[in-house]
Amino acid sequence: MAGALLVAIVLAGAGPAPARSGGVSVTAAVLRMVGLLAGLLAVGYGGWALRRLALARRRRAAQAAAELAARAVAEERLRIARELHDVMAHSMGVIAVKAGTARYLLSSRPEETGRALEVIETTSRDALAELRQMLSLLRPSPDGTCPDARGAAAAGLEPSPGELQPLPDLSGLPGLAQHAAAAGVTVNLDLAGTETVPAGVGLSAYRIVQEAITNVVKHAAPATCWVTVRTDGPAVRVEVRDDGHRPVPADRSLAGQGLIGMRERAQMHGGTFSAGPADGGGFAVSATLPFQAP
Repeated sequence: MAGALLVAIVLAGAGPAPARSGGVSVTAAVLRMVGLLAGLLAVGYGGWALRRLALARRRRAAQAAAELAARAVAEERLRIARELHDVMAHSMGVIAVKAGTARYLLSSRPEETGRALEVIETTSRDALAELRQMLSLLRPSPDGTCPDARGAAAAGLEPSPGELQPLPDLSGLPGLAQHAAAAGVTVNLDLAGTETVPAGVGLSAYRIVQEAITNVVKHAAPATCWVTVRTDGPAVRVEVRDDGHRPVPADRSLAGQGLIGMRERAQMHGGTFSAGPADGGGFAVSATLPFQAP
């Protein structure tokens, strides 16, 4: 709008002037020339200023996009780190317990040793399969990018048969209970309404139960464990309680990364988390994960 106004003023000043005599006509011509030059300079400066403004906006947009991409990468790395921790903590905990059992019973009860070694083999195979799946998401393609499972075929990195498996959800809790039973922990499941829980919330709830049972295996086995997972309106409630005995550190910061990871998973969905000694003995973990019903 300002540029158009300046152009109109310049054109008006550059029009034919009435005929005058002497110095008056010369002064008018000089003034018209000065007005013309001033108008041209104003238009040029306006165009330069608009170009600078457009470049600044473009730089800000590019910076915002880069920050968004960096934040997405950081969040994805954190998610993968959580998954790796949960897989390794659960699997290594079971393997360590059964390896100790096998060493202790090697000479006196060889049949129990064989069963313990079978649990170790199955657990290690399952852990390797999950690790292979997660690492395949980070494997670089020939052009240097990191495709996901859907992009692997397009990038020429077809996974081997059976390499990629669905991420676990609440439907996998019975299998988790069987693994725990093999490690000396009896798990009683009470599930209700879990089929309506979205996949992301279901994965977090599964990992919370997995980590809680892993802690029972590592610190309280042999023991009995009660797992309750129920939907309560637009939220899923998770409770894990055992009847074992374990020392509770006075400094909760010494409790390890397992409780921190469970708390982070609950907070990631805007939920709540608590853990501590249960009434009547044992240890209890409780979490609430809100979700939007489909």
